[in-house]
Amino acid sequence: MELNEILRRCDHTLLRQDATMQEIRALCDEGIRYGVASVCIPPCHVAGAKRYVGTRLPICTVIGFPNGYNTTAVKVHEARDAIANGAAEIDMVVNLAMVKDACWDDVLREIVALRDATAGHILKVIIETCLLTEEEKRRMCEVVSSSGADYIKTSTGFSTGGATREDVKLLRECCGPHVKVKASGGIKTLQDAEDFISLGADRLGTSRIVKLAVEMENAPAPAQTPEAPAEY
Repeated sequence: MELNEILRRCDHTLLRQDATMQEIRALCDEGIRYGVASVCIPPCHVAGAKRYVGTRLPICTVIGFPNGYNTTAVKVHEARDAIANGAAEIDMVVNLAMVKDACWDDVLREIVALRDATAGHILKVIIETCLLTEEEKRRMCEVVSSSGADYIKTSTGFSTGGATREDVKLLRECCGPHVKVKASGGIKTLQDAEDFISLGADRLGTSRIVKLAVEMENAPAPAQTPEAPAEY
């Protein structure tokens, strides 16, 4: 798979708590240069990043992040505020307590409320697969498929694990065809990226792929072997 094709599927991500404005601008510069799908950044940086990039790059941000236990009303306010500040894509964390209590109707109602609040924008639902049983993952696929959300996303990258090949395959198989899959967390190599895409991931949440592209671009050219002189 061509590197450019992989980059077009990447949400180039910086969600570290102490990320500075300078680092966010550098992330945006890389995102524009390498043609990524979006940059995924903390909500506090959305307005500044939007002013910086204008229409050159979509801005993605996170809601209820990373724990998901905010009330629905708080998540709805966060999402509306992010969109008002210029976010084009919203990645929300589900209420994992509701999931563990098997309150599936409540989980659905929350996602639908976020869907209503983000109408006209891309909504991704982070289910934190590393904390779920296989049955809970399957039920979340059903819930997300019924919610109107655009994506189901594996992970925040802030819990006990990130995306796995098995989980991406399961999500793709269990979600409706109208729901796309985003793999996030632990994507470190081009082989990882290719594997997740081949298993059904439409987006990748990662910072590493752009770093690899930068490294490849800056790598010294291989030394040329001098040709042997022609024989008489």
